[in-house]
Amino acid sequence: MAGAIASRMSFSSLKRKQPKTFTVRIVTMDAEMEFNCEMKWKGKDLFDLVCRTLGLRETWFFGLQYTIKDTVAWLKMDKKVLDHDVSKEEPVTFHFLAKFYPENAEEELVQEITQHLFFLQVKKQILDEKIYCPPEASVLLASYAVQAKYGDYDPSVHKRGFLAQEELLPKRVINLYQMTPEMWEERITAWYAEHRGRARDEAEMEYLKIAQDLEMYGVNYFTIRNKKGTELLLGVDALGLHIYDPENRLTPKISFPWNEIRNISYSDKEFTIKPLDKKIDVFKFNSSKLRVNKLILQLCIGNHDLFMRRRKADSLEVQQMKAQAREEKARKQMERQRLAREKQMREEAERTRDELERRLLQMKEEATMANEALMRSEETADLLAEKAQITEEEAKLLAQKAAEAEQEMQRIKATAIRTEEEKRLMEQKVLEAEVLALKMAEESERRAKEADQLKQDLQEAREAERRAKQKLLEITTKPTYPPMNPLPAPLPPDIPSFNLIGDSLSFDFKDTDMKRLSMEIEKEKVEYMEKSKHLQEQLNELKTEIEALKLKERETALDILHNENSDQGGTSSKHNTIKKPQAQGRRPICI
Repeated sequence: MAGAIASRMSFSSLKRKQPKTFTVRIVTMDAEMEFNCEMKWKGKDLFDLVCRTLGLRETWFFGLQYTIKDTVAWLKMDKKVLDHDVSKEEPVTFHFLAKFYPENAEEELVQEITQHLFFLQVKKQILDEKIYCPPEASVLLASYAVQAKYGDYDPSVHKRGFLAQEELLPKRVINLYQMTPEMWEERITAWYAEHRGRARDEAEMEYLKIAQDLEMYGVNYFTIRNKKGTELLLGVDALGLHIYDPENRLTPKISFPWNEIRNISYSDKEFTIKPLDKKIDVFKFNSSKLRVNKLILQLCIGNHDLFMRRRKADSLEVQQMKAQAREEKARKQMERQRLAREKQMREEAERTRDELERRLLQMKEEATMANEALMRSEETADLLAEKAQITEEEAKLLAQKAAEAEQEMQRIKATAIRTEEEKRLMEQKVLEAEVLALKMAEESERRAKEADQLKQDLQEAREAERRAKQKLLEITTKPTYPPMNPLPAPLPPDIPSFNLIGDSLSFDFKDTDMKRLSMEIEKEKVEYMEKSKHLQEQLNELKTEIEALKLKERETALDILHNENSDQGGTSSKHNTIKKPQAQGRRPICI
């Protein structure tokens, strides 16, 4: 009994010791995660857990964002999570986003995960038109986004229409020109094909290097009023504080670089900016909400700290990260080179295989042709053999006929001998006939005399007949009869003749020469983005190309302001990737 009571007590004590938890949902730019957090956790505990889960070490750029009554707020590191003004309904949702932006992404963003998160966030801000981007730059950025997602351009894979479902351009840019989606895809693909050889992290970094020069990149805007009650916009970014006209978020009216600000403070709803130069007047402004003032102060402190940190030597942690990043980059470069060599060898092997298959197919065709030729030759040989047999039989028949002709000649010769004897007999008979003819001549003379007498009697009879015919002339006519044609003589039979026609068949078989193809190994060279001058020429060329299709009536105020700034030489430039550098040391002016 005592043991059972002790076990129940220990179980109840363990149950009491288990901490209470609540569920938190963390939304990043490309994923969602859920964690069980203890009730006592502070913001830093949750933030560190998220960073460890993501493998992120450059934590100073990021924060956990939530919304209070349409106002953005950030989780404080030294305050309990549930003590913030957040919804107590589980899961409690926070967005893991970049809170501060680098001045130079290529130099400051070390980890690949950091670059990727910045790329996704900046891309979304451009597509949502929270960052103004001119049309020609939008096409170039879209081509790098496609390179980052699809890798190298392959015409056999990336066929027309493969970007139809992709969101790559701001709707403002699409509506500004009379261009079909196919025309936009054609221009994006033309630049996409030039990025061959760039890995995903390189394409994303090139995207950020171009985006960081846009006027609204990394700027947090807040509505304020000056001492006179004029409504203005306050912009906070990595370079300092900027005052804008509400209608122009591209070009600030006045700027306060961080290295020229001595102090920033606020009391209730009034902010005070004190420049280092005491000759310059203090700038004061008011905001409508205390919560907004706190947010402005947080951003000012964080950006100022990073501004000063950039101008000092890197900490040991940053140096280690950069060294690791260089090693990782070198390793990836070697890996890419190895993969490129393997790919090249594979392509060469495939080409060799295709060539061998082609040659094999060609040899098969030649073998088939040779087989058919052989069959035709065999058929020809059979035909020739058959004709040879016929010829042989005809030769035998001719030999037989020749023998018969010889026998006929012998018979004719024998007949000729008999004819000589008959000739002698005939001569004898002729002599006898001559004797008889003399006798008959005498008889003929006697008969002639009798004939003369008969002729005289006949003449007298004809004269009597003539007189009788004259009397019958009127009623009697003399009949006439046509001559009869003689029958033709029968034709002698033809002597049979034999004619052997020999068909000659010819066969032409041509052997195909096998040529060995010399394989040239094309080494793919990894080309980096051209210098800013060439890039600007490309952008200007695209801008000129699509300018004729622009619909002027659809231009927004930011489009007009951007065009005016471009005509004036780009006075609002912040970096030097695609625009001219801003003049340093501008003195703030009082408004």
